[in-house]
Formats: sequence, structure tokens, C-alpha cells
Amino acid sequence: MLREWLGSDVADISRVGTRIDTFDGMERVPGGFGARLRWARTRAARFRSEFVSTGTPDSVDTCDLVTMPYPTAFGLFRASTALSPFLSITNRMLVIRWRESDGRRRVLLFEPSDVELGRKTPYFAALGARVPRPLHSLLVKEHGTVLDHLARLRIAPEEVDYLMFDHLHTQDLRRWVGTTAPQEDLGGVVKPLFPKARVIVQREELAAMAELHPLQRPWYQAATFEALRPDVFLAIEGGHVLGPGIAVVATPGHVLGNQSLVLNTSTGIWASSENAIAAECLTPEHSRMPGLARWARTWGQEVILNANTLETTAEQYNSLILEKTLVDRSQADERFLQFFPSSELTAAWTQPGTAPTFSHRAIHHRG
Repeated sequence: MLREWLGSDVADISRVGTRIDTFDGMERVPGGFGARLRWARTRAARFRSEFVSTGTPDSVDTCDLVTMPYPTAFGLFRASTALSPFLSITNRMLVIRWRESDGRRRVLLFEPSDVELGRKTPYFAALGARVPRPLHSLLVKEHGTVLDHLARLRIAPEEVDYLMFDHLHTQDLRRWVGTTAPQEDLGGVVKPLFPKARVIVQREELAAMAELHPLQRPWYQAATFEALRPDVFLAIEGGHVLGPGIAVVATPGHVLGNQSLVLNTSTGIWASSENAIAAECLTPEHSRMPGLARWARTWGQEVILNANTLETTAEQYNSLILEKTLVDRSQADERFLQFFPSSELTAAWTQPGTAPTFSHRAIHHRG
């Protein structure tokens, strides 16, 4: 069923913005992952200088959605020596607004997770079933829904043009884009809350969802996509400049079709994805968390991956280096970079040894 769905009317993103060809051919670079790492650094530096000239968006706002537990062994891949088996991450949505050259206003929501339906993701459903009910409120804190935040920002759902995720783990989009068939758990056919919105996604990730590998299945809700209209998706292969100071760049590895949001703002260039869960994971030599600096020093690794899936770990490492090369240093503390994890490590007294040395917490920009 899903294979047939993917073969139909998924739209192409060519109607939006400008395609980025700077990173084309990375998978064909001879010499293995080490040669591709050097290639990624060089190409990222080239794109960085080009990207600044595209301008800046009108605004970027940050909206906290949910703080929840996450295995330390996933989030701080092999490096952490903290005793706590879990840490906390805060999932956030970015709201980006800009104008096209003809004056049309655009709104992009990056990581607009439906937290309620996301709990049905197989991994988190199994984890939740093992946690005693009284502990749920201690470990999980919901900060506000996508619609609550948009109302605060005075953005009507009808004004939203694009939805984008770094990857589709945990996502259930049925309430956002509507369904073509009745949904038993949602009370019938679902009308879209964002009637104009299109979902920007790498074509490779959509294709992979037709036949998930056993290592991927705990993290996807693939069946929920069967009731969606294929034309709600804008499929992309590689990178694309969406608007002034707004780009999507392919960063495969965490999943094959992983992608990162890149923004040029008043403080310089940012990148956002879930390739790492803390800014210090890109400069672990400055981390005070137990184990990170020692791991990086011992093994000569300059980044610490978020590795709940291991589809192609070396490729994910190279992608995070690409992001590291693109971004500017933080104005708050120049030891750390303007990498904004879409799910950021958050201190919790219940999880000793996992408090971040440095947190961004938000991107705020007014053009």
C-alpha cells in the first residue's frame, strides 16, 4: 500500500526557491568516508560564503513543545560516563517568516511535532508503558502545542505554507495535512489544520518508508502516512534555498534522507537538526559533561553523534562536520557553535551527569 502511494503524485520542490548543487556528488567521491569528510568540509566552506549573500528572513521564533527522557547511550553516543541511563531533551519548533521577491509572505514551521500522536511511536510507546504513571509528570513536561504557539505569534493556520522536519522519526502528520480515508483513532476523515501547507522532505526518506529495515521500525509511524494525499509532500533531492537566508541541506546518516535547516540571521549562520543533541557535541573539548572531552581526545573524534539509529554512522559524522563548518560561533560563548539541536539536551535533577555545559534554548531573529 505505502509503496503504491509513494509512486503516485508526490510533488517536486522545484517550484520553490533555488536548488543547491554545491553538495552534489558526495556519495561518488572516491576514497571512502575519509575522503568524503574532507570533501564535505571544503564544499561547506564554499556554500557558507555563497549563502550569506541570500539575505536574512523577516523573523525566526522558537517555541518549546515537550521535554522528555531519552537514553543517554543514544544521545551521547558511547562518550558519556554519566551514571544516569537517561537524559532529557526538549523538542522545539522554529517559525520562520519571509517575503518572496514579489512581496508574497511565507511561513515555514520547522519541527512542528504533534506531541500527542507522537507518543504512539513504537519505541516511545514501549518506553512509556514501562514507566509508572506517577512518574510521567516528573519525567515529561509539555510546554505548549503547535497551535498554541501560532496563536501567540498571531499566525493563522491558513497562513502556513511549509512544514519541515529534519527527518520523519516519530511524526504523525494526519491532523496537520488531513486524510483521504476515515481514521478510527481520530474519529473519521481528518480535515487539515494547515490546509495550504506542504511538507518538505527528502525523496530518499519517503522511499525508505515503503520498506523499513527492522532497525528503523521502532522510530517511524509509517502506517499513518498511507491515508495522506501524496501531493501534500514537496520532495527534494539534496539542498535548496527556500528564501532569503533560509535553506535546507541534505545531511544523510541519522537516516538516509536526513536534512538540516540552515538560517542566516542577525547573529550569523545557524544550522538545526538532530544529528547532535547539544552544541557542545560539536566542540566536545569544551564539554564538562562526564566522558565527552576524554572520548573526543582519546579517539580523535571532533563531534559526538546522536545515534539512536546507526544507518550509516560515518556518513552522519560527515554530515555533522558539514554543519559544523557552515555555522558561526555563538555570541554568548565563542567556544560553542550556532548549532541548534531540534531536540536539545536539557538539565534535569533526576538525571545526574547529563546537564549541558552550554545551551542555546532559542533562536530569535528580527530582520
